[in-house]
Amino acid sequence: MRFDIITIFPEMFEGIFSGGILGRALRKGLVEIHVHNLRDFATDKHKQVDDRPFGGEEGMVLKPEPIFAAVECVRESPQSPVYLLSPQGKTLDFELAEEIARHAQVILICGRYEGVDERVCEHLATAEVSIGDYVLTGGELAAMVVVDAAARFVPGVVGKAESVRHDSFFEGRLDYPQYTRPRDFRGMRVPQVLFSGDHKKIQAWRRKKALEKTWLGRPDLLSREALSPEEKEMLGQIQKERNKR
Repeated sequence: MRFDIITIFPEMFEGIFSGGILGRALRKGLVEIHVHNLRDFATDKHKQVDDRPFGGEEGMVLKPEPIFAAVECVRESPQSPVYLLSPQGKTLDFELAEEIARHAQVILICGRYEGVDERVCEHLATAEVSIGDYVLTGGELAAMVVVDAAARFVPGVVGKAESVRHDSFFEGRLDYPQYTRPRDFRGMRVPQVLFSGDHKKIQAWRRKKALEKTWLGRPDLLSREALSPEEKEMLGQIQKERNKR
């Protein structure tokens, strides 16, 4: 899978992907990341990529000409999607990251200043993507998050594909609690069920704990209509147990 990132600050990406899982994926050739300086596609002698907005507002807006030129230069296929990193975009989630990873090439445009000329949004970008309901100084950090989230779905990037299936949000649930050695740390003990050797009991405990974490931390992810009868019963038990505390 190939990512092409268009930015006015290419130096922000130096070394960021060199370590960890993504670093190994790059060295194996499973993922390619190419960073392009938007100023290289400006045609005037000052390499200007922004201008004042019509209508008299404060701030600067990224111009359409260099962005169109950059995308047209790096795009390998008309089917390669173009995502504009923007606070106005669709919030990145598990499903969107998986969708992005299905493409051989993805182009990411890093927004800056007061925004990007609307003609980029309307006529060039496949979609706008946000990583949350807040505003960053630019789209570079958001692009890094998109690359990291999507790359996990590329076959071979994560050592065990089953690990991705057990991630938070895979089935609309947060992940269950994880424990490691020591079994007893300052009186805080690992749940006994994890040492039972009974895999059915362990799986049931994990499902219940994942459901509990989701109900407490992200109830918006739960829809009673989508819950199985077993999960509805579990949720009822969880609510009773919490009310007793």
